[in-house]
Amino acid sequence: MSAGKMDRAAAEGFVAAWCASWCKVDIDAVVAHFADDAQMRSPLALELTGSPIVTGAENIRAYWRQAYGHIESADLKILSWSWDEVIARLTVWWQLGGTRASEFMDFDAAGRVVRSEAFYGK
Repeated sequence: MSAGKMDRAAAEGFVAAWCASWCKVDIDAVVAHFADDAQMRSPLALELTGSPIVTGAENIRAYWRQAYGHIESADLKILSWSWDEVIARLTVWWQLGGTRASEFMDFDAAGRVVRSEAFYGK
């Protein structure tokens, strides 16, 4: 999927591509959607890096390789998603094994993720 203005149809395509990339644990494909100066926040990042925030696409790539690089595939299921046109925010509710999560992603005018944050439950 090429970067471009996000709308509801583009968000739907993004969710499908994002899920497929995570199912293959194709970290490069996921990071390709992020702006160079993107910021990602996650409780797992706090555990692995000592900070809940990872800044910069290359640092996000390195973090995800550390966290998930040993996994060859994942059975990620999309439970629901929502697109907010006004603030250009995609929220995805997903499940992986016994972990349920929600994650929001904010997009810039070029359709790249500039900020994301994950919230985990059980």
